[in-house]
Amino acid sequence: MISIKNKVEIELMRESNRIVAEVIYQLGQLMKPGVSTLDLNNKAEEIIAENSAEAAFKGYQMDDLSPYPFSICASINYEVVHGYSSKNKILQNGDIIGIDIGVKKNGFYGDGARTFAIGHISEENMKLLEVTELALKIAIEKCKVGNRIGDISSVIEKTAKENGFYVADGLTGHGIGRELHEEPCVPNFGKAGSGPRLVEGMTIAIEPMFNIGTSKTVEKGWVFCTADRSSSAHFEHTVLVRKEGPEILTFLERN
Repeated sequence: MISIKNKVEIELMRESNRIVAEVIYQLGQLMKPGVSTLDLNNKAEEIIAENSAEAAFKGYQMDDLSPYPFSICASINYEVVHGYSSKNKILQNGDIIGIDIGVKKNGFYGDGARTFAIGHISEENMKLLEVTELALKIAIEKCKVGNRIGDISSVIEKTAKENGFYVADGLTGHGIGRELHEEPCVPNFGKAGSGPRLVEGMTIAIEPMFNIGTSKTVEKGWVFCTADRSSSAHFEHTVLVRKEGPEILTFLERN
């Protein structure tokens, strides 16, 4: 069942998603060679605590996997999503790293992601980042009352194909609210005009994940990697559907 948020609930979601945006912004200031992903995870936990919130990912359980042990997902290069943090996982010049962060406050969740360039990256990786972020922007423009989920999905897929990239298999966006993952599923591929209709008060996390060399992914516990070890990028915003047009809840002016 798709949950529709009222005015009070929307305000609470604005706050949890503001914290997500703040974490992503502050971690972005730390992105340089020599920093460990554990440093990034610890900084995220510090910011979340300062805002009297909870890390949504830490302890999250799914299927037969052990609870996820970190507060951020830190995915480097060929890791698509759910990458682990470690003091031995050190950022190097030329890396790209996707940071995915979820926050819970006052009973409501926020979720967002961004892929960062470390130092000087290849032209191919730079294009990957630019196109994946562009796909997110175009998809958000489709978040209008009366449109359907397929309208979002189809433009994400189209953007990947037109630019020579691949949509990562088995990974989608989702509804969000009192639960981190709610209905509807928001695939990164699909047919325009299909799927649930968008109505005012829906909140959805849209998250294109594009790979350079293949759509195929390999699961290593929690972590999804590209099957050919080519680079992958991930961008995500939580979006509120309004009659006036979409509102990006994870938007921070200084971002």
